[in-house]
Amino acid sequence: MAWVEIIIEIARDHAENLSDALMEVGALSVSVEDADEGTDAEKPLFGEPGMEPSEHAWERSRVVALAEIDADHQAIVADAAASIQLTTVPSYTTRKVEEQDWVRLTQSQFEPIHIGKNIWVVPSWHDAPDTNALVLELDPGLAFGTGSHPTTRLCMEWLEANAPQDLTVLDYGCGSGILAMVAKKLEAKHVVGVDIDPQAIESANFNAEKNQCEIEFALPEPFSEQYPTTHQFDVVVANILSSPLKLMAPMLSGRVKAGGALVLSGVLARQAEEVAAAYAPFIELSVWQEREGWVALHGHKAIA
Repeated sequence: MAWVEIIIEIARDHAENLSDALMEVGALSVSVEDADEGTDAEKPLFGEPGMEPSEHAWERSRVVALAEIDADHQAIVADAAASIQLTTVPSYTTRKVEEQDWVRLTQSQFEPIHIGKNIWVVPSWHDAPDTNALVLELDPGLAFGTGSHPTTRLCMEWLEANAPQDLTVLDYGCGSGILAMVAKKLEAKHVVGVDIDPQAIESANFNAEKNQCEIEFALPEPFSEQYPTTHQFDVVVANILSSPLKLMAPMLSGRVKAGGALVLSGVLARQAEEVAAAYAPFIELSVWQEREGWVALHGHKAIA
C-alpha cells in the first residue's frame, strides 16, 4: 500500500490551525516543519525544561499531511482552508510515499556509538563491537540521552576520565539515565537520578534494569523527601541547559560534598562565563572540554 504526502507552505499564524483542520477533514497524520530547513534562514525552535517555546511554528512553516493515495487531495486542502476561514486555498504539492519496513528503516539510522576511550552505546538490535568495553544497551526513546549529543558525550567522557569508583553520584536531569548508568558501571557506590519528567523516570528505570545497574530514579519532590538538602554527594552531574542551571546554582552546589566534584553541561561556549558566575559564590567552575560549540564545566567544592 502507498500513501501521499500533501505539502503546504504557509505563514506561522495559520500553521497550527491548518494542521488541526487537515486532521478533521481526512488526513491520517500531520507534521509541521521549517520551510527554510537546510538554508541559512533555518531557525531552531525549542524550549528549555519547564519552559514552553514562545513560538510554536516557524515564520515560514511547511505543513505535511499524510493521506490515502485515492483520497481527494484537492478537497482535503480546500475543506481544511475553508474550516479555518482562509480567504484563499493555499497551493500545495504532493509526494508519493511507498510502503516500507518502517521498523527496519528506523533501526538502520541508529548504529553503535563509540564514546571516549572505552564506552559503547549500542541499540538492542546490534551486537557490541567490543564486549570488553563499557557497553550500554540503549534504544532511542522519549527521554533525552543516547550519547549522540555533544553535551551527553562530554559528561560521559568526564566520568570515564574521573571514574567515581566507590563514590556517591547524583545525576540531576537524568533523562534516559545514561550518565547514571555510566557512573554505576564505573563502580560508583551509590547512584541517584532525578528528572522533572515522569516519562524520563520510567525510561531510566527500564534502561537501568536492562543494563543491570542498581540506581534510584525519582522526581524532584520524592527525591527531596528521601534525601533532604543536607544530604550531599561526592559527584553531582547535571546535563540540562544554561537557564535552569543558573537558577539551580544554590541547590546543585549544596548537593556537593566538601572536596566533591560538580559537572555541568548543556551549556554553549558563549554561555560558559555567565553560568560559571552563577556558581562562583559556591564552587569555582572552569571549562573542562568543548565540543561542537558546547562545553562541560567542572570544579571541586572547597574543603572548609
